[in-house]
Amino acid sequence: MAEIISGKAVSAAKREEIKNRVAELNSKGKQVGLAVIIVGNNSASRVYVNNKKKACEEVGINSYEYALPEETTQEELLELIKDLNTNDEVNGILCQLPLPSHIDEQAVINAIDHKKDVDAFHPFNVGHIMIGDYTFLPCTPAGIMEMLKYYNISVSGKKCVVIGRSNIVGKPMAMLLLKENGTVEICHSRTENLKEETLTADILVAAVGKADFVTADMVKDGAVVIDVGMNRNKEGKLCGDVCYEEVEKKASFITPVPGGVGPMTITMLLENTVRAVEI
Repeated sequence: MAEIISGKAVSAAKREEIKNRVAELNSKGKQVGLAVIIVGNNSASRVYVNNKKKACEEVGINSYEYALPEETTQEELLELIKDLNTNDEVNGILCQLPLPSHIDEQAVINAIDHKKDVDAFHPFNVGHIMIGDYTFLPCTPAGIMEMLKYYNISVSGKKCVVIGRSNIVGKPMAMLLLKENGTVEICHSRTENLKEETLTADILVAAVGKADFVTADMVKDGAVVIDVGMNRNKEGKLCGDVCYEEVEKKASFITPVPGGVGPMTITMLLENTVRAVEI
């Protein structure tokens, strides 16, 4: 039976550390501020933005919300970002994705000052992640690395298989595992004989966005299994990419859904925002 990697526990410990760092900055006369932009009325995005606001309050970060209507033009959004780039009270800028279809997401990402890009999506920051010399890391992969560290799970020399090649999780996840001396393989929808590949993994990261995609017969005995998925099954119940009840019996460590990777994502956003002031 696998040991559960509790994102809630790791997040609580990390947020306490961040809270202390914010207090120390405040004592030196430095405030920490995060600007969050949301365009339109996407209900999931609204939930995320509210959660980020609560997290900021918890650790003492000033939160500035810019809720824009669906019909906001790309030019208007870029003008707001330009203003925030030069606002000394704002250390981090986050534009909640997805954006309405008439707005070019990459143009918006590119417009954010890379020194305030706390999502780490700007090409400048992506490039630094590739060479292992970075200030900010994408929040979900960074959170996963924090959990592995907390549970004393060594990556060095381990075979690491990442299922998924997104710019937000899959690709940067591979880079972070590689930096810690893991032997890394990225699998995706075109990978042939996927099961054969995943069965070689000492550390398996599932980030495909398909409910219960990873089954027990795809997992090596004693593997560490990290489930990034956030899905709904046929019954409407929240679940991950991993068939938890099956895989838990084979893995040495496993993240649950909910309560695993999820809590760490916002926590690492707070980390990036504080780092933006500290550097």
